[in-house]
Amino acid sequence: MLDLYDIGQKVLEVRRLAKLTQPELAKRSGVSRATIAGLENGKLNELGVIKLSKILAIVGLDLHLGTANRTRPTLEDLQREIES
Repeated sequence: MLDLYDIGQKVLEVRRLAKLTQPELAKRSGVSRATIAGLENGKLNELGVIKLSKILAIVGLDLHLGTANRTRPTLEDLQREIES
């Protein structure tokens, strides 16, 4: 299960690959640069779904919901997670 820190790290990675600065992402998403920096640096304790959705949309990411798996993952589960 991803947490806000993991999401922030992925946003940082994708933003850099897209050669997009934090100020550019802030302007396009309508979310403050400080919020984006906090997300990417793991300093945010929480972030609303609307703000997160706006940020993710600009960098080309989205969230998916699924049934929680309460058992240990199989090798196939881990490989699928890495590929997605």
